[in-house]
Amino acid sequence: MTDREIDDFRALLASRPRPPDLAGRRQRLDSFGALYPLEPDVTLTPVAANGVPAEWSTTPSANTRRAILYMHGGAFVAGSVASHRLLVSALGRAAGARTLAIDYRRAPEHPFPAALDDTLAAYRFLLAEGLAPHDIAIAGDSAGGGLTMGALIALRDAGEPLPGAAVVIAPWVDLACRGESFTTKAAIDPIIQKPYLLAVAADYIAGADPIPRLASPLGGDFRGLPPVLIQVGSAETLLSDSVALAGQLGEADVAVTLEVWPEMVHVWHLFRGHLSAGGRALDRAGAFLRGVWDAG
Repeated sequence: MTDREIDDFRALLASRPRPPDLAGRRQRLDSFGALYPLEPDVTLTPVAANGVPAEWSTTPSANTRRAILYMHGGAFVAGSVASHRLLVSALGRAAGARTLAIDYRRAPEHPFPAALDDTLAAYRFLLAEGLAPHDIAIAGDSAGGGLTMGALIALRDAGEPLPGAAVVIAPWVDLACRGESFTTKAAIDPIIQKPYLLAVAADYIAGADPIPRLASPLGGDFRGLPPVLIQVGSAETLLSDSVALAGQLGEADVAVTLEVWPEMVHVWHLFRGHLSAGGRALDRAGAFLRGVWDAG
């Protein structure tokens, strides 16, 4: 990555600071999804996935028997299918699969476990559509990464068939925000800071004490989960969550790949029009999923 890419990206973020009100924060994140044009060969189809608003995206080369269920980030209070459409469709293209992105219910209007329930309902929708569990992957970034890990644990504990693989981008898996990178990376992360996450976490769990394990899966039981790819930037406050998650998955004998991308900030994949590393990271994630699926 060139210095110009870094400078342009940070200037973009500085020109669009996070508004203090919830409606403004939601609009801001959705606006990021309109920064770059959608590739003309992407087909979008709205669908209700067991009652959950969702959107299929498909490219001409997609294997329709393979699908990625995607949960957007946004700290459980913002983000949508619209904000992440370009990321999701690019991941599907790289993996050679269809993608199903969901508009799960958000806090504070719908606290935990609403978002997790919607994630599980959408996964069961894919099974009901006739897809084999191995040919499904689940993925998400930030809060959506936390939902991904919580859903895997919930499915395993319920004795339901697990997907073939998972991809999590800078997953937020410790709602108490205890990682050291919240301190060591605070000065260089232009997107996420601990006080903000603690405030929205309180909205998400609605005062539950202790924090529910499925809402904050770090430190949980990860035994028996499918292969997981973790991608995180070296310049983000959530770095410690990814490193700790990788270690705990490894200790549980789960096949895990951790990629720490130098200089990258939170979910840089959203900004691949400014940061070429975003496209490369999505290509790597797609290759990971193809490798799992092709291995059978």
